[in-house]
Amino acid sequence: MVKGSERVFEEVPRHVAVIMDGNGRWARARGMPRIFGHRHGVEAVRRTVRAAHDLGIAYLTLFSFSTENWRRPDEEVNELMHLLRIYLRSELAELHKSGVCLRMIGDRRQLPRDVVALVENAEALTADNKEITVVMALSYGGRQDIVNSARELAMDVAEGHLKPSEIDEAVFESRLATAQIPDPDMLVRTSGEKRISNFLLWQCAYAELVFVDTYWPDFTKQHLEDAIEEFQRRERRYGAVVGTRS
Repeated sequence: MVKGSERVFEEVPRHVAVIMDGNGRWARARGMPRIFGHRHGVEAVRRTVRAAHDLGIAYLTLFSFSTENWRRPDEEVNELMHLLRIYLRSELAELHKSGVCLRMIGDRRQLPRDVVALVENAEALTADNKEITVVMALSYGGRQDIVNSARELAMDVAEGHLKPSEIDEAVFESRLATAQIPDPDMLVRTSGEKRISNFLLWQCAYAELVFVDTYWPDFTKQHLEDAIEEFQRRERRYGAVVGTRS
C-alpha cells in the first residue's frame, strides 16, 4: 500500500512516462514569452519527481527535449539548455540524497559538451541509488531510437555476429535507448493535446494513455494522483480477454 498526501493507493504504475507540454501556452496566457513558461516548468519537474518518489513509482521518464525541438529558435533552445544546466547543478545533491538514480536517453552528440559532462557526472554519482530512477529524454525521438536499434542489428548481421533468425523482440529491445528499463505502464501528457509526439513509440505499445488538460507549469502531485486513479480504473488485457495488472 502506497500513501499519497491525501490518497492511499494499493498499487501504482511501476513506470510512468510524461510528455511535459504546454509551457509556451501557459506563458502566452499570462502575456509573457515562452521562456517564462519553461522556467516555471522546471518547478513542475521538481514537484513531479518528488511526488513520484513519495508515491513509490519506480521509474519516471520525462520528455525533456525532443529531436524536433532543435528546430525551435536558437534563443529558445539556448535558454532550454541553460535551464538544464541550472537544474543539474542545483538539484543533483538533493536528488542523490533522496536516492534518485538519474539516467539520460537520447542523442548526446547534439547536446553542448558541458551539458553532456553534467549529465554524465549526474549518472555516475547516482548510479547505485535505488529509490527511483528518473530518466531524462534529451534530444530523443522514438523513430530515431528504433532506427538506431535496427542499424546496430544490421551491422551485427553484416559482420557475422548475429543471424537474422535470431532477431526477436527481446533482441531488438536490447538495442533501444531504454534497454534494461521496463516499458511504461502509463503515459501522461499535459496541456490537453492527445498524441504521443514521437515519444517512446516502441516502449508505449501497451501503455495506458492519460491526457491531462492542465498545462505543465501547473502540474502538481494531485494531477499525478488523479492520473494514477484513472490508470487503476483501466483493465489491461494486452490483447487477451482476461484483465491483468502489472
